Amino acid sequence: MSNTLCCPDVRKLEAYSPQQCQPLSPYPLYYNNISNTNGYSIHISQDRYCTLESSSLSVNYTTYNSPSTVSFSPNDSSLSQQESQSYSYPLNEPCATEDVNELRHKLKELETAMLGPDLDFLETYDSTLTSSVATAEIDNWRQMMEAIPRGDLKHLLTASAMAVSNNDFLMAQWLMSELRQIVSVSGEPIQRLGAYMLEGLVARLSASGSSIYKSLKFKEPASFELLSYMHMLYEVCPYFKFGYMSANGAIAEAMKDEDRVHIIDFQIGQGSQWIPLIQAFGARPGGPPQIRITGVDDYTSAYARGGGLNIVGRRLSKLAESFKVPFVFNAASVSASDVRAENLGIRSGEAVAVNFAFMLHRMADESVSTENHRDMLLRMVKSINPKVVTLVERELNTNTAAFYPRFVEALDYYTAMFESIDVTLSREHKERINVEQHCLARDVVNIIACEGRERVERHEPFGKWRSRFRMAGFSPYPLSSLVNATIKTLLENYCDKYCLEERDGALFLGWLNRHLVASCAWK
Repeated sequence: MSNTLCCPDVRKLEAYSPQQCQPLSPYPLYYNNISNTNGYSIHISQDRYCTLESSSLSVNYTTYNSPSTVSFSPNDSSLSQQESQSYSYPLNEPCATEDVNELRHKLKELETAMLGPDLDFLETYDSTLTSSVATAEIDNWRQMMEAIPRGDLKHLLTASAMAVSNNDFLMAQWLMSELRQIVSVSGEPIQRLGAYMLEGLVARLSASGSSIYKSLKFKEPASFELLSYMHMLYEVCPYFKFGYMSANGAIAEAMKDEDRVHIIDFQIGQGSQWIPLIQAFGARPGGPPQIRITGVDDYTSAYARGGGLNIVGRRLSKLAESFKVPFVFNAASVSASDVRAENLGIRSGEAVAVNFAFMLHRMADESVSTENHRDMLLRMVKSINPKVVTLVERELNTNTAAFYPRFVEALDYYTAMFESIDVTLSREHKERINVEQHCLARDVVNIIACEGRERVERHEPFGKWRSRFRMAGFSPYPLSSLVNATIKTLLENYCDKYCLEERDGALFLGWLNRHLVASCAWK
C-alpha cells in the first residue's frame, strides 16, 4: 500500500483578482405578506450582494412602485403600478436630487399610513443585517488570505470544515486546493495529521466517506505487518500500557482474596493485556487462583493475528503453564453487539471481572439505533453480577456532536497524539508513516467522512460514560494508590510532557494540557 492517502482531484479555482472579482455570495432578504390590522399586505424583495470591490461600489435605488418590488393588496385585491425608476451613483457623491427625495418622502408617508411604523424597524434590521453579513464575509476572506502565506494549517483546516459544514462548496474546494500544497505525511505533526483530515474532508464533500473508509480496511497490509505496527505504537506511546496497567491493577485488587477468577474481555485482541496479570497471580502469596478468560473477538484483531481466538488461547495457556497458574480459555466468536449472557459461560462460585478496553465507543448508542447496543451491553453485564468492571477509553467527544465541532475536537485531540509520537518516533523512521496511517488515520477519516451507522468511531468523554454506568446500576470502584504509583513509575520512562491526573474516581493520562485516555472501574 502507498505511504500516502490519495485525495481525488478537486477542480482548480481561478486565481483571485480584485479587478475581476464577481459577487461572492447573494443574501436575498425576503419579507413576505407583512400585514397590518387594516388587511393590507406588502411583499418586499431586496437582493443584497457582498463584494470585495469596495473602490467601485455603487448603490442602486429603485422606487417601490413596481410589481417586482412591492404590491399593495387591500383585502387581497390587486393594485399596482407598472412604472419603475432606478437611480445609481457612487458612494462618495451626493445622495440624489430633491425630486427623488420628495418622491421617497411621499412613498414613506404612504407606507406609514397603510402599514404603520413597523416598516421602520424592518428597514433598520435589513440595513444592520446586510452590513454585518458583508463585514463577516470580508473578515473571513481576509483571515484566509493571511493564513495561507503563514501556513497556518489549523486555521485552514477548521475553515475548510466550516465551509463543508455550510455547504459552501466553492470556498471548500479553494481551501482544500491550498491545503494540498501544505500537508505532508512526512512533515511536522500537524502536516501529517492535516493530510489525513484533508482526506476525510474530500471524502465527505464527495459523499464517499463510507466507501473510502471501507477501502482503507480492505487495503490493510499483511497481517504480520499490521501486528508489528500496532506493537510499535504500543511501545512508543504509553497510552495502551496505561490503560491495560490501570485495568489490571483494579482487577488484581478486586480479586486478591478469590480462588476462582473469571475474566471476560470484550476485545481481547492479541491477549497481551493479560500476560503481566497472569504473572502477578502466579506470584501471589498462598498460591495462584484458578483463572478462566473468556475472549470476545473483533475483525481487526483477528486479521492482525492471522487467525481465530484459538491462537490467543494457546498463547495464554502456554504462559500460564510456565507460571504454574491453573488456566482455561473460553472463545466467544461473536461480535460484542451480539453477545448474550449465555455466550459467556458464567459458572457459580466464580468471581467475575469484565474488561472494556478501547472498545465501547464502537458500540452504537441511542443516536444511531433504537436498539442502543451500548447501554444494552452495560445492562447485560450488570445482570451477571460482576465483582469489578474496568473501562478504558480515549477522552474525546465525537459521538453525537455535529460535524464542525466534531472536526475541531478531533483536530485538537489527534494533534496532541501526533505530537507525542513525534517525540519518540523520529520523522526519519521508515515505519512511522505506516504506524500513523494504519493505526490512526483510518479512525480520523471515519470521524470526519462518515455518518450514521458507517461512523463507528463514536467516542464520549468520561462524564458521559459515568452517566451510562450509573444508569445501568453500577457504582464507582476507586482505583488503589498502588495503581497510581505503578502508572507514575511507567511514565518515568517517557517524555516529561505526559501528565497524569486523578479526578472524579478516574485516572487521566494526557499530553501537556490535553487529556487523551481515561481509565476507571465500577462494581
